[in-house]
Amino acid sequence: MTGNESEAALQRRSKNRRSGTAPVSQRKTNYRQLRNPFPVMSVFSDDEAVNMHETALRMLEELGMKVLLPEAVQIYRAAGARVEGDMVYLGREIVQAALASAPRSIHCRGGNAERDIVLELGALAFQPGAGAPHATDLKRGRRPGSARDYEEYTRIGHHFDVFQMMSPSVEPQDVPVHLRHYFTTLTQLDLTDKLPFLFARGTPQTRDNFEMLKIARGLDDDMFQAGVYAFTIINTNSPRTLDIPMAQGLIDFARQGQLSIVTPFTLMGAMAPITVAGAITLSHAECLAAITLAQLTRPGAPVCYGTFTSNVDMKSGAPAFGTPEHFQASLAAGQMARLLGLPWRSAAGSAANLNDVQAANENQLGLWGCLLSGATIIIHSAGWLEGGLSVSYEKIVTDVEVLNMVAELCAGRKAGVNEIGFANALAHVAPSGHFFSAPQTMERYSTEFYEPIVHDYANFGTWTERGGKDATIRATDVWEAILASPRKSAISSDRLDALRAFIDKRTMEGGAPPES
Repeated sequence: MTGNESEAALQRRSKNRRSGTAPVSQRKTNYRQLRNPFPVMSVFSDDEAVNMHETALRMLEELGMKVLLPEAVQIYRAAGARVEGDMVYLGREIVQAALASAPRSIHCRGGNAERDIVLELGALAFQPGAGAPHATDLKRGRRPGSARDYEEYTRIGHHFDVFQMMSPSVEPQDVPVHLRHYFTTLTQLDLTDKLPFLFARGTPQTRDNFEMLKIARGLDDDMFQAGVYAFTIINTNSPRTLDIPMAQGLIDFARQGQLSIVTPFTLMGAMAPITVAGAITLSHAECLAAITLAQLTRPGAPVCYGTFTSNVDMKSGAPAFGTPEHFQASLAAGQMARLLGLPWRSAAGSAANLNDVQAANENQLGLWGCLLSGATIIIHSAGWLEGGLSVSYEKIVTDVEVLNMVAELCAGRKAGVNEIGFANALAHVAPSGHFFSAPQTMERYSTEFYEPIVHDYANFGTWTERGGKDATIRATDVWEAILASPRKSAISSDRLDALRAFIDKRTMEGGAPPES
């Protein structure tokens, strides 16, 4: 290619960008096996972190944990715990033995090997916002979550490669509760090959979910128990309570060798002490109790340490996210997880009521708290509003833009001969010249830089000519285009038919209401 031809090519590319008809990207990305490139930060000294751990062990020994599931109480008792009614007092030797058996690295299997992820300290996985009762977008407004919203959110989550794990997204409230788990599990297995989330709402529902997963993946019982094919979230009821469905979920998932992510929800000043140190110490104690139950049920059961600690607005009592205290709590949780050596989950999120500057600021500060604390899994990394009361179609897109950029940073940069470019760039351009037509530029111009999905780098005049759309409006165009694309199944038609037959059979038998 000659210099004139090179400049002509660049001019055509520039014209395409101005007209909004940029050519199809030639850039290839792979955001599926990320490693966190950032050095971890600490908020407390090593001695202070050890003291918090020791205090958590003391809490379990002297103050105990309220456990509402009799079966769980018996498991603790059989291991030597002191039991008084529904209060369980765990000796530190029991906890330490359980921690010794918990795996430091967990290989999770997707619908195909390319979707497998390994969860361990240093690894990085993102999950979209989860568990919201409402959905919202610019076209349809805020509304109670529905089956349509759940399916659409699953398709959007699958579309973006930077999400390695799926989430429960939005609660489909138009599906009866005794049948809802069939719908949510089928939707994930049908529409994505990423690691699925399964609800733990009682043994009957969990058993149904596992059977559906075996059908979709072509697994027998032994194969299923030998690998990690799904995960659930186990929330303790802070302070120091493990309720019936969550305790049962820990036991059910541990027995079948599936992953539990233990997540106390400790809001400073509400369900936890008002200080970062006090809240994380409480959260740590609850994690230790839950992890111990999983390991007593099945030594070596896959389990992730987790926290969801932020502060409340002391004027209203509402949860706040993306605050300095939220950031510091993530750093502190990272210290505790590293002390144990376990993979762990943290969370971003926003308390804003719409996808505005507040929402972006809060989500990004929360995200950076997770990244700099070395979180293995970052839940609610995109799409969350109102402190988790709604998920936004526009916000998941604008947040993904940041996640993609983080994923680009995970890949790092090289500085070899080709990258430095002495012969084909530096020596090619005379003083006061330009590098637009340098051979190195022409070789790399279509692949070197990150290409945004929603950000617009056009100047004011061009942006105005295109309609002057802000980022939220452009995000609407993005998610609408995703949902307008052909709907594709991630599994074969015969397995899909078998899943539907299983659901029909179980529905005729009455389904499975959640247990409480």
